[in-house]
Amino acid sequence: MAAALQTNTRLKPINVFPGKCRSLTDHSRVPCRVRCAAASPGKKRFNIALLPGDGIGPEVISVAKNVLQQAGSLEGLEFNFQEMPVGGAALDLVGVPLPEESFEAAKQSDAILLGAIGGYKWDNNEKHLRPEMALFYLRRDLKVFANLRPATVLPQLVDASTLKREVAEGVDMMIVRELTGGIYFGEPRGIKTNENGEEVGFNTEFYAAHEIDRIARVAFETARKRRGKLCSVDKANVLDASILWRKRVTALASEYPDVELTHMYVDNAAMQLIRDPKQFDTIVTNNIFGDILSDEASMITGSIGMLPSASLGVSGPGLFEPIHGSAPDIAGQDKANPLATILSAAMLLKYGLGEEKAARRIEDAVLDTLNKGFRTGDIYSPGNKLVGCKEMGEEVLKSVDSKVAATV
Repeated sequence: MAAALQTNTRLKPINVFPGKCRSLTDHSRVPCRVRCAAASPGKKRFNIALLPGDGIGPEVISVAKNVLQQAGSLEGLEFNFQEMPVGGAALDLVGVPLPEESFEAAKQSDAILLGAIGGYKWDNNEKHLRPEMALFYLRRDLKVFANLRPATVLPQLVDASTLKREVAEGVDMMIVRELTGGIYFGEPRGIKTNENGEEVGFNTEFYAAHEIDRIARVAFETARKRRGKLCSVDKANVLDASILWRKRVTALASEYPDVELTHMYVDNAAMQLIRDPKQFDTIVTNNIFGDILSDEASMITGSIGMLPSASLGVSGPGLFEPIHGSAPDIAGQDKANPLATILSAAMLLKYGLGEEKAARRIEDAVLDTLNKGFRTGDIYSPGNKLVGCKEMGEEVLKSVDSKVAATV
């Protein structure tokens, strides 16, 4: 699957930062596609937007950038990197979580690699001035509706899982999360005072048929390329939006006779992920359920510091990021695990740029580094070598250079 999927939707004009920056209107959203600029003879050049963000974000992005650059160079690729502030870093710098200049750089790039956003420092900000709103705006205005989150228990890390070996060993699933609809984006929403003078907060779980159909097609296509099993997770016994979700996904199943479709309520899915995670191949679900289930799945693998993600849209650049947070408690201490960000760079190559050889080079290098026993604190176990973020990156770089074909 390429970074660009097929549809023709457009956003209405918005004012992302009231009173701070100019509106990002439709005319500023010309769809972008992967562009190979002029490069050295025999090489292809791509523009990559780097959005380090907050907390451990700058540390892991620095490491991943080096790995991406080296793997690309060995496969005849050149990258022009443009680093821009987002989140709390942008708030401190210019007073908004997503400066228009940062958005424009991201939109005009061939792919975006993001670190992490948020931190205690900004917890008391007004909602529109919270760092996390940068991610909300990026996803919405880049229209990256399909979020792919792989969760694989590597043989080298099976003992790092909190589950018993016989439960965790062999787990390999892909969670396909709808990313730009549902309760996170639905209207009406807000906080108001009711007729009794009491404050009430409310959000709306809203899905149109076309939003369900497009994410379901991505999931069916993903399952078709894996083991041919798709589980759609909803809450159709309670929620009207989930009733429509199940109806639309079921209707599309006839177009994919080679994919086995099942349905599961989200509360049961949360339990089954712990009880018998190997039963899952590909999961498709809505925004909020996908947010929760993918974090749960990350712990099956041993650490949330191991999971990458890709967010893809109809056109324009994909957004690639680790699913972990900014971890402000360990920021600047060289304790972060950079592997999720490095693997996000591999997804950037594979899904964003269509450069599968370079992607595989990074994936093999990560496995080779783990085979050699190098571990950051979150995945450390006795008998291995404890390293920091920088040293882990250096070891991955050595493996990228060595061309070792690691075994999974």
